[in-house]
Amino acid sequence: MPRPPHGLRPRPPAPAEFSARPGSGAKPPRGGAANVTAGKGRGGEKFAAGAAILQPPAPQSARTPRSPAEQEVRAPATTPEAGQSTCTAPEAGPSTAPRRPLRVAVIGGGPGGLYAAALLKRLDCDREITVWERGTPDDTFGFGVVLSDETLGGIEHADPAIYRALQDEFVRWDDIDIVHRGRTLTSGGHGFAALGRRRLLQILHARCADLGVRLRFRTPAPPAAELAATHDLVIAADGVHSPTREAHSDAFGPHITTHRCRYIWLAADFAFDAFRFEIAETQYGPMQLHGYPFAPDASTVIVEMREEVWQAAGLDGCDEQESIDRCAKIFADALDGRTLRGNNSAWIAFRTVVNDHWSHGNTVLIGDAAHTAHFSIGSGTKLAVEDALALAACVEEQPDLPAALAAYETERRPVVESTQRAAAASLRWFEELGTCLDQPARQFAFNLLTRSRRVTHDNLRLRDRAFTDAVERDFGCPPGTPPMFTPFTLRGLTLRNRVIVSPMDMYSAQDGVPGDFHLVHLGARALGGAGLVMTEMVCVSAEGRITPGCTGLYTPEQGSAWRRVTDFVHHHAPGTAIGIQLGHSGRKGSTKLMWEGMDRPLDEGNWPVTAASPLPYRPGVNQVPHALDRAGLTEIREQFAAATRRAADCGFDLLELHCAHGYLLSGFLSPLTNRRTDAYGGSLENRLRFPLEVFDTMRGIWPDDRPMTVRISATDWAPGGTTAEDAVEIARAFAAHGVDAIDVSTGQVVPDEQPEYGRSYQTPYADRIRNTLGIPVIAVGAISSWDDVNSLLLAGRADLCALARPHLYDPHWTLHAAAEQDYAGPGAIWPDQYGAGSRKPPTGRTDAPKPRLTLR
Repeated sequence: MPRPPHGLRPRPPAPAEFSARPGSGAKPPRGGAANVTAGKGRGGEKFAAGAAILQPPAPQSARTPRSPAEQEVRAPATTPEAGQSTCTAPEAGPSTAPRRPLRVAVIGGGPGGLYAAALLKRLDCDREITVWERGTPDDTFGFGVVLSDETLGGIEHADPAIYRALQDEFVRWDDIDIVHRGRTLTSGGHGFAALGRRRLLQILHARCADLGVRLRFRTPAPPAAELAATHDLVIAADGVHSPTREAHSDAFGPHITTHRCRYIWLAADFAFDAFRFEIAETQYGPMQLHGYPFAPDASTVIVEMREEVWQAAGLDGCDEQESIDRCAKIFADALDGRTLRGNNSAWIAFRTVVNDHWSHGNTVLIGDAAHTAHFSIGSGTKLAVEDALALAACVEEQPDLPAALAAYETERRPVVESTQRAAAASLRWFEELGTCLDQPARQFAFNLLTRSRRVTHDNLRLRDRAFTDAVERDFGCPPGTPPMFTPFTLRGLTLRNRVIVSPMDMYSAQDGVPGDFHLVHLGARALGGAGLVMTEMVCVSAEGRITPGCTGLYTPEQGSAWRRVTDFVHHHAPGTAIGIQLGHSGRKGSTKLMWEGMDRPLDEGNWPVTAASPLPYRPGVNQVPHALDRAGLTEIREQFAAATRRAADCGFDLLELHCAHGYLLSGFLSPLTNRRTDAYGGSLENRLRFPLEVFDTMRGIWPDDRPMTVRISATDWAPGGTTAEDAVEIARAFAAHGVDAIDVSTGQVVPDEQPEYGRSYQTPYADRIRNTLGIPVIAVGAISSWDDVNSLLLAGRADLCALARPHLYDPHWTLHAAAEQDYAGPGAIWPDQYGAGSRKPPTGRTDAPKPRLTLR
């Protein structure tokens, strides 16, 4: 089969939240709709069948019986003179190409389903493609649609006619306005494009009709199973409440999560100057407005708030018009006193849809039926359109339908999952909006802009340097100093930068004694420029070790060995602090070295383990621990006290108590591992009792001028376990007892946990603790770039950032981060011996002159 003149490839890359438009940060003139530009009029190439959409002809096909209520849109005959590009016919004569799907059913007439139908028909005129839509041609929910430049690029390659029609309709703008307590902060260079959803559907209706796709309105589709028996391919584009998905849930494996906010889609009959976020701090709680123009005289307005705020405000009892009037009154300033309108608008809770599989036989899910991503990153229609593009391309490229559907899912799933992670971060940020309202205005704005982790500090500098420079000044960055290289003080210890080498177990000690490996390992990372280097978890007793290779601090020999390490750091890496983390393995002890079998019991030489309750880590695999009695609790508390004295004598600059990852003290905190009925079990207050006793004992011994931190697991990632709300209360309790910072990790408490992995995936828990309690926090968890560090610090989500794997990959990670940012100040001092390496070595030339002329 020949390629169409404009092939489907290349497909767009993973969608970004916004399209960066580099610039100096200078803003275009503002004022009403003048700042919003659109294509001129409704001109340009239009489709000959456009008028047939609103007044469809009577049904006229004997091939497929239809009910009298059915409406089908058929294209009138077109000629080459009409200037329209129709589908590509296969070459005449015998073909060796594999058989392609010829009868295609599309369930749902939204943008994804219509675009898939148009592409598949354009690729092969012989295809019989029918789209079933239960509503009328003009039925649509919501108002404006935002598409990225990446998505438009894919459309341009796949169907230039649709692209040209869209280009005529788009309004474009660059600014984002954030209104915080009456102050408007503007960030530019973001590059949005939007149009009305109804107009988008009209364009796609016309294109489908022109190509000969059958559009059946006011006609519910037959069940997918029936269509699958009579069609080669069934595309289920039937939305978030997909009947197809539900009818075959055993095959698709849907997982649906309903979230904590209520929102309503409305519209205003004027164009906002920019994408606008505005917060109303009402007596019931914070409410937020998301607004953006989609036409020269119209804007989408979404009002969102937590469920409890919605109920307290009485909005749960309002009908559509009452809700519209209330929202217009609450956001009267943003609307300049103008009214809002709805479109069968109702308050709904967002539902995240995830499916284990996207296809079943010859039926495939696209768009919201397959996956959803929160509207705050503007992704729903974009994802559906990109799904359609990828599906059509895979059908064209692969030898048969099973291969095509497998290739489609393989290609799209990573992109969708990345978008869903970003959307989940954005969604949670708005759910927890109330915790950061007290931030300074510019920091709040930066925090909002970077909430999804797709827009970062470095990326925002590219878009709007002036805005980012102002945020840095407010943060306290000296000129030319990235946020990560600003100092930070805990008690009497001032760290020269905000980077920590996170504790990492090396499992390389002999009888708990750190050796040459530890000296080189920790020494190398201290020379690498981090502000603070942490030891691995150092165990307070032989029985408290995780493995036979774990270090300890319960003998004089171990103390001498650790003194050798601290002396090296203080002498050869002046300005770098070194901290020790003390802990006890609890029920996770007496196991093999990590590379021999993580959390697996020793083949021989096991020692007895203890815990809050007699619950093995893995039933039938790990030992049943002995539940600590009063004498046992006292003994362990004294072991922590003795190790603290030795740590002070060794010269460590900071001491951290390990209360995370399912080890002994973590086991007391989690309700999944603490089933005690005495004063140390039951309520969170009781579960905190023993960890706080240990902390108080250590704090009483540890020198007053040296800081103490506590590492916690802020969630167990398991039902019935520690929650984010619990984590705030745990942090509050330690703060009341004098902790200097909370090191916020998550999980590793129970083996059946279900973490939500992703870049910086644990930082929302640090963010919540910091901005709820106002205490310093250390963020950890898949922070992999210096850009991430700068972003987290500048947004006020963390005070310090601890990185583990990046420091295994590159012991000089911090110094290299400084070099890559052209920073050579006091926050990143190269050792004299390494000074010649402070610039990246040159590589082969990649900037050879390009041809200036092309001769034909």
